[in-house]
Amino acid sequence: MLTSGVSNQVGAATGALGFPGLGPAGVVAIRQAVAAIVMLAVVRPPMHKFTRRQWLPVLALAAIYATMNLTLYTAVHRIGLGLAVTLEFLGPLAVALAASRRRVDLICALVAGAAVFVLMRPQPTTDYLGIFFGLIAACCWAAYILLNRTLGTRLPSAQGAAAAAAVSAAGYLPIGGWILIQHTPAPKYLLYAVIAGLLASAVPYLFDLFTLRLVPAGFFGLFMSINPLLAAVVGWLILDQHLGPLEWIAITAVITANATSAITPTK
Repeated sequence: MLTSGVSNQVGAATGALGFPGLGPAGVVAIRQAVAAIVMLAVVRPPMHKFTRRQWLPVLALAAIYATMNLTLYTAVHRIGLGLAVTLEFLGPLAVALAASRRRVDLICALVAGAAVFVLMRPQPTTDYLGIFFGLIAACCWAAYILLNRTLGTRLPSAQGAAAAAAVSAAGYLPIGGWILIQHTPAPKYLLYAVIAGLLASAVPYLFDLFTLRLVPAGFFGLFMSINPLLAAVVGWLILDQHLGPLEWIAITAVITANATSAITPTK
């Protein structure tokens, strides 16, 4: 789980290194292509046999993939990796809290809301557009979780996710082609995007499949709480993105809210 989390954040940071030559959209286009190739090779979904009832959630999931990755990378470009991932992490936290009526979860929701307020507080350097993109990515992650419940009842295993990755990658082909023709980026930027696809998509996907066979899903969800912290540390080490004390407090608050909700016994 730790390898998966670190790989995901290092991949995102490496993708950010490709922004000067490709921009967020170009990096996402290449990342999506790499992820689709890996997932199709591993899962091999029989897409030619999908029914209309199966294709509808697959297409919806493909749209979510495309939007989530683009908005997240745009947020990373504007507000940094640590804050962008923290905001995105509010998506699964909101899904978990919305399904509960426990008092402790209400407190966790208030703590997470206070953290967002801290991140959005008015100051000369506040990038509201970057925060907006981070929150859109959070909404997409929440929708991804909810849609997967439907998709899991219509397609076995990870076939739906692999097919959605392929459709999303196909949708990005014109964007990626236009960027490559217009800008002709240096090979190093292309390499950064490919590495991002491997580390931020392929490796976590394969590791998570293996991990979920060994640990309970609840503990897996709890361990995911460290992702905002990993993102902040990786952003500092690779991208030289420094956070202030209040930003660190906000990240800690989001992590604590999720961990508290996950470890508190359900009565």
